[in-house]
Amino acid sequence: MYKGTNTYHINSCETIEVFYNLRCDLDKLEAAMEINKIVQNVTEENQNCYRILQLYLNTLYTISETDMNLELVLSIFKLRLTSILGLTPRIDGCVNCKEKEDDKITYFSVKDKGFKCKACGKQDKSAILINNGALKAIKYTIMAPPKKLYSFNIKDEALREFILVTKLFFSEHIENI
Repeated sequence: MYKGTNTYHINSCETIEVFYNLRCDLDKLEAAMEINKIVQNVTEENQNCYRILQLYLNTLYTISETDMNLELVLSIFKLRLTSILGLTPRIDGCVNCKEKEDDKITYFSVKDKGFKCKACGKQDKSAILINNGALKAIKYTIMAPPKKLYSFNIKDEALREFILVTKLFFSEHIENI
């Protein structure tokens, strides 16, 4: 790699991973194209993006080499990316009253960027009621080591809630950038 007048140029390279299975399944290819578009939108040339690259490659690998639910993979990717970009939702308790007990945390507020307890969540008309499975999935996605990020599964109802929360959170805080 060498620097030209305005950009870098590649002289030669060797392929490490080609993610061949993406070519064999249109749904997987579509998911890979979506994350590629997102990464292009949030990064710039010459920017240090090691953590985003690591997330991107781990996500491509998961899409290509596993049969994991693609909506779940995309949701995990989007939520983790928002955290890497400095928009981490507050997950250590209620954003209003600071309640810490997991059994009392039952809402997620996109507007206030985090969990809310039952009392505070009822007062926030935009807060989304979530079950314990979705709550744990959100916490795990934000806190998990990069190589173990995609090593969990989630039941149907919690999956729907997790996908809804991540879709709304991502739309509100990233797609407007």
